[in-house]
Amino acid sequence: MPNTFGKIFAVTTWGESHGIAVGAVVDGCPPRLALAAAEIQSELDRRRPGQSDIVTPRKEADSVEILSGVFEGLTTGAPISLMVRNADQRPGAYDEMRDKFRPSHADYTYQVKYGIRDHRGGGRSSARETIGRVAAGVIAKKLLAGVGEGGVEIRAYLTQVHDILMPVEALAEFPTLAAVEATAVRCPHLETAAKMIERIKAVRAQGDSVGGVIECRIRGVPPGLGEPVFDRLEADLAKAMLSLPATKGFEIGSGFAGAGSRGSEHNDIFETRDGRVRTVTNRSGGTQGGISNGEEIVFRVAFKPTATILQLQATVDVQGVATELMGRGRHDPCVVPRAVPIVEAMAALVLADHWMRHHAQTRAFAM
Repeated sequence: MPNTFGKIFAVTTWGESHGIAVGAVVDGCPPRLALAAAEIQSELDRRRPGQSDIVTPRKEADSVEILSGVFEGLTTGAPISLMVRNADQRPGAYDEMRDKFRPSHADYTYQVKYGIRDHRGGGRSSARETIGRVAAGVIAKKLLAGVGEGGVEIRAYLTQVHDILMPVEALAEFPTLAAVEATAVRCPHLETAAKMIERIKAVRAQGDSVGGVIECRIRGVPPGLGEPVFDRLEADLAKAMLSLPATKGFEIGSGFAGAGSRGSEHNDIFETRDGRVRTVTNRSGGTQGGISNGEEIVFRVAFKPTATILQLQATVDVQGVATELMGRGRHDPCVVPRAVPIVEAMAALVLADHWMRHHAQTRAFAM
């Protein structure tokens, strides 16, 4: 189904930007996993609008309700239904978009595909759909916390806004959540973060927008997750990330830079360290042959500038007649800071699904 992600640990999201509510249904979650609404709420608070002066001022509490699948604080094995009601709806701000296509939005493609579209904030194409992903990602993270000796830890953060880049040497160590959350832009390098915030405020004052890059590091992933052909672990990570609104690029490990290297420079040499096989370097980014090798998984996701800008732009209407359109509504001048918990959630969904698939295939006769 086009609104469902995952094969064993499966998530279906539902709802529109200015509809009554948005949410998700998580199917395949094992029973007896402790789960409380407050745990989901803490992650939704990281994603919600109105949390700083560099994001959209839309005021939403994003309060989650668990409708099914949890009894006396434990998952039951039944589908877990999660709902967040939309409160601060202003569909009138989008009246002009009923007949005009917003540049670089999904308006035209939705119209030509379905013959009907919800023009109020983009409907399903709105980033508000990602609430369901973040809520489901909390459950996936809880499942992954019990994997291996110390659990799987996922940390995403900004490395670039517009042409401002965080120095490569700034993150030799795995970043803490506190370091990422220390600034509104979620870049753990304070000097770079200050420059990023200044740039976002400057373009917002001009009615414009900028994009950026999120890097994600995942440690504690055991070797063996993933499949060798179509469901390669990095392929599913790429699909997960490129399914997010505003994404335009994905790379893992050395990424595109690796194309400029020789094999003798790029190969990750194996060694035995701490009683198990390790690699001296990690240019592969934690996967080889589509399967995790036990090293940190490291990937980056590129986000385009927010499509809605508060400037007059040329476009056409539903009849194909040339016209002009001024962006309205409440929008992020840079979507990337709020995308950090969404990237983490999607990474968790991929890994949880592959963890369960791995055990279903390789341990089916070990019971």
